[in-house]
Amino acid sequence: MNIAKKDLNLLLVFHVLYQERNASLAAERMALSQPALSHKLNKLRHQFGDPLFVRAPRGLTPTPRAHELAPQVQRLVGELEGFYERCDGQDFLGRVERLHLYSTDYIEQTLLPRLLPILRQQAPNLVLVTHNTRGQLPRDELEKGTCDLAIAGFYKDLPGTFHQQRLLSEDFVVLAAHDNPRLARGLDLQSFVACEHLITTLTGDLEGLVDRALQQRGLRRRIAAGLSSFVAPPRLLRGSDLLLTCLRSLAQEAVARDPELRMHPLPLELPRVEVMQIWHERTHADPLRSWFRRQVQAVAQAAD
Repeated sequence: MNIAKKDLNLLLVFHVLYQERNASLAAERMALSQPALSHKLNKLRHQFGDPLFVRAPRGLTPTPRAHELAPQVQRLVGELEGFYERCDGQDFLGRVERLHLYSTDYIEQTLLPRLLPILRQQAPNLVLVTHNTRGQLPRDELEKGTCDLAIAGFYKDLPGTFHQQRLLSEDFVVLAAHDNPRLARGLDLQSFVACEHLITTLTGDLEGLVDRALQQRGLRRRIAAGLSSFVAPPRLLRGSDLLLTCLRSLAQEAVARDPELRMHPLPLELPRVEVMQIWHERTHADPLRSWFRRQVQAVAQAAD
């Protein structure tokens, strides 16, 4: 196969169409007219001997052949973009960009106080936009490019086109008011079960690691409220007999902010939470996003 007879610009057309799944959005992104994009798509189909993208009620649907080609094309486009940026001497830290981070308020509280000053100083044209993961991996957003990085401790069964890197490892502790009447003699398993509990639930599920560990012992706890935030629950503990099982860094932050709170060891054995950063193959070679991931890792290691 003679590469001289191939139009390599068609790889970019494929790359954008695969991300957008919409001809109008792809044409706008590449500053092409609709007829021009249709012409390039016809050339793409001829070059690969496959329809690649077929019309659907909500845009375009990739064919199995397109799904097969996508990881290789995305890698090639990323490498070519990086190559030309280096050749042109462009300063990628000066690019005007928005980076979209999907995470939780816990991660924002832990990382952003250190991360944001770095971004402002070294990449002044970069705007960071955060989104709540709502307890699920933002798979579609990562694949489409509307999410650049996802950070949480509950992502599992990642597709092969995703990369991951460990950022933090944390254990659980119990947070309570310093004058909680049920803890006058300390916190043991009996007093833990006797108290009512606050929990964080991003999906509405009121049963988690603690409850499953208690069930193995034939025990149950009573949930007073399930909240959608990691940061808010500690504020509800003062002057109550409620308990909150949370990550150690959250408890430390809460105790430092409110002297009316106390941190206790958890009277149960639970696995540590491994907080990971996740990104898609499509952004793996991009120099700005690669630099951003390195800053996140460095800040996380300092906080760990």
